[in-house]
Amino acid sequence: MKLLLTSGGVTNPRIRDALIDLLGKPIAESTALCIPTAQWGHPMCGPVSARGFVVGEPPHHMSGLGWKSVGLLELTALPTIGAKRWVPWVREADVLLVDGGDATYLCHWMRESGLTDLLPSLLNTVWVGVSAGSMVMTPRIGAYFVEWPSAPDDRTLGVVDFSIFPHLDAFPTNTLADAERWAADIGVPAYAIDEQTALKVVDGVVDVVSEGHWKRFAPKDAHAYGAPQ
Repeated sequence: MKLLLTSGGVTNPRIRDALIDLLGKPIAESTALCIPTAQWGHPMCGPVSARGFVVGEPPHHMSGLGWKSVGLLELTALPTIGAKRWVPWVREADVLLVDGGDATYLCHWMRESGLTDLLPSLLNTVWVGVSAGSMVMTPRIGAYFVEWPSAPDDRTLGVVDFSIFPHLDAFPTNTLADAERWAADIGVPAYAIDEQTALKVVDGVVDVVSEGHWKRFAPKDAHAYGAPQ
């Protein structure tokens, strides 16, 4: 799977070009599935914000990019309909557009639905995450970002070996000083990224794509906290 891990979506031409490069064809020739599931786990999200993501209303920069087609994939529904029905939908999509919310809630439903098990076989599929949709691919998000009351801890999928502090300087509690305090306890390499920055990951190689601000943090002990098995 190819990853484009963003804080705010496809917000500028450089990130858009990175997306097209990952797709290997124009956006207008590519099919997308939207995954809003993470929103249900965060107290600041709800029906209105989920609708905005799916239909591409501002400030969302995902489903309204001019795709050939856009569908909706709600992970909480998948266990009730069976893999024979939904797996072909995922395999046929060129890109999965995964919204923010709570990354631990998203992680839970990716596992419960079976999507996590499917990921290693999606070699040519592009995963475009926004906020929690990006953070879910990391080993940890830090207690700072856990909003789902039922989360057992702050661990997520560990598809990549670094963590992400999103929305740098977008909120009063997401300053560089906040990111530095967060990174001091995260135990793995980490990036703080703003809304104009994305991390493009192919075969484990990370390329920072930015028209904004970002910072990489080296861990005190990169092996202090592993990804869940």
